[in-house]
Amino acid sequence: MTTEIEQLVAARRACFLSGKTRPADWRASQLAAIRAMVTERAQVFYDALWKDLRRNRVDAAVADLNAIADEADYARRNLGRWMKPLSERTPFFLWPGRTTTRFDPLGVGLIIGAWNYPIQLVLSPLIAAISGGNAAVLKPSEVSPASAAALAELVPQYLDRDAISVVTGGVEETTTLLEQHWDHIFFTGGTSIGRIVMTAAAKNLTPVVLELGGKSPAIVDASADLKVAARRIAHGRWLNAGQTCTAPDYVLVTKTVAPAFLEQLKAALLDFYGPDPQHSPDFGRIVSVRHFDRVKRLLDAGTVHHGGGHDRADLYIAPTILTDVPADAPVLQEEIFGPILPVIEVDGIDRAIAHVNARPHPLGLYVFAGDAAVAERILAETSSGDAAVNDCAVQPIVRELPFGGVGNSGMGKYHGEWGFRAYTNARGVLRRGTGLDPSLRYPPYSRNSRLRNWLMGVR
Repeated sequence: MTTEIEQLVAARRACFLSGKTRPADWRASQLAAIRAMVTERAQVFYDALWKDLRRNRVDAAVADLNAIADEADYARRNLGRWMKPLSERTPFFLWPGRTTTRFDPLGVGLIIGAWNYPIQLVLSPLIAAISGGNAAVLKPSEVSPASAAALAELVPQYLDRDAISVVTGGVEETTTLLEQHWDHIFFTGGTSIGRIVMTAAAKNLTPVVLELGGKSPAIVDASADLKVAARRIAHGRWLNAGQTCTAPDYVLVTKTVAPAFLEQLKAALLDFYGPDPQHSPDFGRIVSVRHFDRVKRLLDAGTVHHGGGHDRADLYIAPTILTDVPADAPVLQEEIFGPILPVIEVDGIDRAIAHVNARPHPLGLYVFAGDAAVAERILAETSSGDAAVNDCAVQPIVRELPFGGVGNSGMGKYHGEWGFRAYTNARGVLRRGTGLDPSLRYPPYSRNSRLRNWLMGVR
């Protein structure tokens, strides 16, 4: 297997070194091919997402296929602008001359996808890699096997086989891939595996983008519209059965409005999924038995305000609200990645800010407040990969915004032009003519010293 993967990577590198991936026309054609793949073969992907996660068609369209089609279109429309070198100011003493910043491809990238959005989290980084003019090897997650098989089947049919490959398999294949020399590694997943990826990348000083998630808080101030806050938090938390890296992982709510907020949150769940969510066509399933067992153990961490049901044979855990959760409970220490939402009462915004700052930086932070000054204070006094005010988990839809973590939740940004920049080397270039070459630049510095010092700012 090692030899096979070595040969595959060598072939991608030969393609890149041939210059094939650099022209704008090639990049645009591959972006168009991604769009064609997810639209023409949408049913294949819908079926795969249903098998892996029981994802309903609406969520699969919005979160996976439409999102990728739109992102590919956005990149294709803006490619010329992104690729255009930026003109910079040339210092007076280097006249006549011209300085620019150009954006050169990095080379061959490895993209390791995640199982929770197994199509989007492979193809979205690929869009960035192609926009930057790179070759790539894709490694879909083995935890979502139907989606991995769909990508392995369709990517070679639509995209340039010389430049882009798919490798399926598990830990052994991923380990072998990480042993290769890459020009860029993009990984989406948990923090523990992120450390392994970064360690492997360090051997060759390979640049990385790590999308690692973390415990993203939602803060509900007394000034918030509680009904709207509850509905938007419920949607962000229980979409994909809670298996979303940007989902709110817990709620900090001001004590004075906590009872009313909890009732609105319960009402939202009943409205979305009915009294028996297991029979709702819109509620998904846990991806595997192993993950089911892990999430189920977290149900005992507090008082079940609503939900709590589960069915191991169906990989079903009900959307659950927990209260009275001890600070040291596992559900407040590890990323839940399931349909459980702890709600914690706090005395006020000071306590909420202190709670967030006492923990590793999250991927997202969500503020619900009618008072704009409160929202701005929370944003100013905390840190997160990104944030939203009076909404949650939807900010990655905005292609113009950088998406990515900070600290424990990851490093590097992508989407739109941010993805293009992640996959290119910003290369400063100075161009000068040879017709003028005054001696005052060169030693001996005693010659024309006053003029030289004036021109060069020597004091």
